[in-house]
Parts: sequence; C-alpha cells; structure tokens
Amino acid sequence: MPLNDTQIRYYDSNVLRLPAEKRKEYHAQVDRLIEELSKNVRSKTEINITKVVKAGSFAKFTILRKTSTDPVDVDVVFYICGKSADTETIESLSETLHELLIKIYPTKSVADFEIQRKAATVTFVGSGLSVDLVPVIEDANNPDYGWQYDIQDGSKMQTCAPCQIKFVRDRKNKDGDFRTLVRMAKRWRNHAELKPLKSFAIELVMAYILDRDGNSGSIEERFRKFLLYIAQTGLKEPISFPENRLPLGYFTDPVVIIDPVCSANNVASRITESERAEIVEAAQLAWETANFASAEGDIAVWKEIFGPRFRIEE
Repeated sequence: MPLNDTQIRYYDSNVLRLPAEKRKEYHAQVDRLIEELSKNVRSKTEINITKVVKAGSFAKFTILRKTSTDPVDVDVVFYICGKSADTETIESLSETLHELLIKIYPTKSVADFEIQRKAATVTFVGSGLSVDLVPVIEDANNPDYGWQYDIQDGSKMQTCAPCQIKFVRDRKNKDGDFRTLVRMAKRWRNHAELKPLKSFAIELVMAYILDRDGNSGSIEERFRKFLLYIAQTGLKEPISFPENRLPLGYFTDPVVIIDPVCSANNVASRITESERAEIVEAAQLAWETANFASAEGDIAVWKEIFGPRFRIEE
C-alpha cells in the first residue's frame, strides 16, 4: 500500500525538517557572527558592506536537520560596494574575512576557518553549524544582484541571493509540499552518497517538474516522479525556467541546469560524465525500490532509500 500524505508529512516534520528551536539557535549564532564581522570590517578595512543576506537551504527552508550524515550549513552573503567587479578578486576578499575571523575568535583553531572556492567557512564545533561567508561585489544598477568569484579559476558569475530565495518561495506557494519533496530528495541523495548532486540542483530539478506537471498526485507519487525523471532523461535535457532572461547561455557540460537568476550560469557545470551516470543509475535503482516499497507497503524497503531513521508514526 502506498504511503499517504499524512505519513510522509510525519516523516518530514519529525525526522527531516530542522526543528524550530534549532532554527532559532542557528539564527542567533549566525547573527552574532554577522554583527562581529561587520563591526570589524568597518573598523579595520576599507570594505563597505551594504547588506547581508542569509541564503542557501537554510533561508529557503529546505535544509535537513543535523545528523551524522546530514551536515547543517548556512550561507551568508555579504554585499560589498566600492570595489570593481573587473579588478577585485575573491581571493583577497576571502583572505581578509579569514584574517578577521581569527581575530574575532582567538580561541578557535585556525583549522575551523577554511577558504573555499567561493567562500570563507566557519565551523562551530559545539553546535556543528558551518557558516559559509560569501563576498559578492554589488551591482550598482541592481542592488539585489552582484558578482561572485571563484578562487580557483578566477571566473566571476552574477548572482542574486534574494531572487533565489523568492524562486523557492514561489514554488512553495504553488505546491505546499514542495519543500517536503526537496528534503526527501536531499535525504535520498545523502543516503546514496551522491555528493556531486548539489542541493541547489535538486531544488531546481524538483521545481522544473512542478512547473511542467503541476502539483497533482500524492507526495509519494511526486517523489517517485522526481526519481523517474532523472532515470528516464539521464539528466541530458537542458533545464531552464520562466524566470530566465534571454538569451540563455550556451553550455557543453554533461548536465545543464540553468540558474533561474543568471542565464549564463550552469548550476550543474561541475558534474562530470561519470558522475552523471552514477546519479542516473542511483535514481533508477531508487525508483524501482520505491515502486516495490509502495506496492508492498514495506517500511523496511523504504529504508533502503532514506536510511534507517525513516519512520511514519510514533
């Protein structure tokens, strides 16, 4: 017997979704970091921060609660003006943030601060929270937009953190279970250890299916449709959205999922051909397993997709 919506919503509320008290705790921890960092940036550098936006899965309410296999991270976007997007580099900005963090948290190990491709990351051992500090050069003509740099290849890409949050909110308004479906897909991704399939890509694939097919059917049916879409298309069909401005970028990557806020950005550009094949194979297996679990009404089989913590009642 298939899972009904009440059962899946129970699983989402009690196992997948970040609890309200934890969200409040993380908000407070991030707010303290933002306050201290902003104060130090103003007093010790010439960087002018115009606004700070909490972004990523945390801001979109698609984040999973923390477990040993589901980390919790918050993206914090610092919009910076007074610097040229043609000459400034992410390396200098991230290094500045890194130096300030060490001064702000003198008792933390330097290993807790890491400069990654597009951000400086802070890890709080106590709560297990990771915060990615993302510097963006503000677009003077459109303050919600800005330029984000890649420290490894020196490339820059236009982004809009508030627009990405609105994109998910608009889909949630169209389908009240949209975020539940995204969290289910992310839990499957984590259990299947498909690291190349990033959270943003999952959100966009789920949004594409919603835009194409609507929100009819049960939550279980729509989750299986997500798996089937990956299995049938092989992720070889380019994905774009009504929000995309023309012209769309031209891409030759194995997987093309165009960022709805920047038509020149392929969100899935780092997925290699072998990784694409691995994701498709895992989706095919999960779809077959989900169909069998649905027909048999077997919770043990569902655990093969979602892991041992899967449960639909007390």
